[in-house]
Amino acid sequence: MADSGSEDIAVIGNTDLTPSESENNIKNAKKPMIEKGTSLLKRMEISVAEAEKRTGKNTVNMQETYTVYLIETRPVDAALEGTNPVPDSLWRRYSEFELLRNYLLVTYPFVVVPPLPEKRAEFVWHKLSADNMDPDFVERRRVGLENFLLRVASHPVLSYDKILYSFLTEENGWKENVFETGFQAKADSRLKALNATFRVKNPDKRFADMKHYGDDLQSVISQLLRVRARAADRLYGVYKVHGNYGRVFSEWSAIEKEMGDGLQSAGHHMDAYAASVDDILEEEEHYADQLKEYLFYADSLRAVCKKHELTQYELEMTAQDLTSKKQQREELATGTVRTFSLKGMTSKLFGQETTEQREAKLKMLETQIEEGEELVKERNAECEEFVKSAWVDVEMFKEQKDRDLREALISYAIMQISMCKKGIQVWNNAKECFSKM
Repeated sequence: MADSGSEDIAVIGNTDLTPSESENNIKNAKKPMIEKGTSLLKRMEISVAEAEKRTGKNTVNMQETYTVYLIETRPVDAALEGTNPVPDSLWRRYSEFELLRNYLLVTYPFVVVPPLPEKRAEFVWHKLSADNMDPDFVERRRVGLENFLLRVASHPVLSYDKILYSFLTEENGWKENVFETGFQAKADSRLKALNATFRVKNPDKRFADMKHYGDDLQSVISQLLRVRARAADRLYGVYKVHGNYGRVFSEWSAIEKEMGDGLQSAGHHMDAYAASVDDILEEEEHYADQLKEYLFYADSLRAVCKKHELTQYELEMTAQDLTSKKQQREELATGTVRTFSLKGMTSKLFGQETTEQREAKLKMLETQIEEGEELVKERNAECEEFVKSAWVDVEMFKEQKDRDLREALISYAIMQISMCKKGIQVWNNAKECFSKM
């Protein structure tokens, strides 16, 4: 990286926060880890124990039905000591989980923030309900919300956030605490920056590659989930065909004296096999949810890369402004105008500035240049800290991703092998029934 005092600045990172805010967030987030030494999950048992459907009025006074989730927490020390006290509990809506995650995204722009489970079912086989109030979907979402909390509570930075602790332990007043942080204003400014049209002159290849990887990961997992949904449709059809076998064998057994018992037994095996499809496909949805988590993780990964681009852009703009002011100082000092400007043309038309005016402008520019140099140094330091912290988190995410996806795919393969073995066993049983006729 070039020296921060030079005109060619090597730009590194980004955040929508001011330089001091971003740097303080990073330092303050790391400080408790040194003082306490353990993440929140090692100090507190956390679970989303159940879901409950409720009816009430929304913000526009309309009746609505919604789902709330019971969060239970208990100190780990108490469980280890065998006292096993009644856990503290409170109810949260899905929208409150969303608010927590949005706060974390804005407050910790260098972190690959864990995703929430899907709000509405996607990539499902067509026999499964896509209704977000369906009991099976609500149960899977409950598991996903618990996984989200466990991910956050075990993170080396996020787990020490006071708002997270408040979310888990204070049913009333939590939202007020969130809004008092002012994160929404920061989120709005970030949104405006994201919509701005700009080009980063010196992109960091590591983050550019990681952004492309996030795009590719999301594309591949989307394709995999679509293939799995089609395969599940076919699997459902195969199992239901076995149900038809069972019905036919049972009807056939009613008209056969000699072969009746064998046909009826074979029919029972077919019926039992066909009835097991719902449990099997529900288990398949569990593996699909594990893949979906990383489908949404890809968004979090790209978000960190975009924040890095914004930091680069802000640093480049600061450096460009400093260069411009230095050029103005040189022009004033020498009386030579290097580039066309409206001020220069006006000066030629209406006469030169007085010596006093020029000296006053030079003095003001000197002050602005000094401030600009300090700002460039601050933003360079901020960018370096952002890159350092973000890359540590990205590497940790990659290790977690490799481990989780490997385990999920192995488990999925084992489940498929088990299903095939059950199918073979069913036909072996049917073969024995036919042999005894």
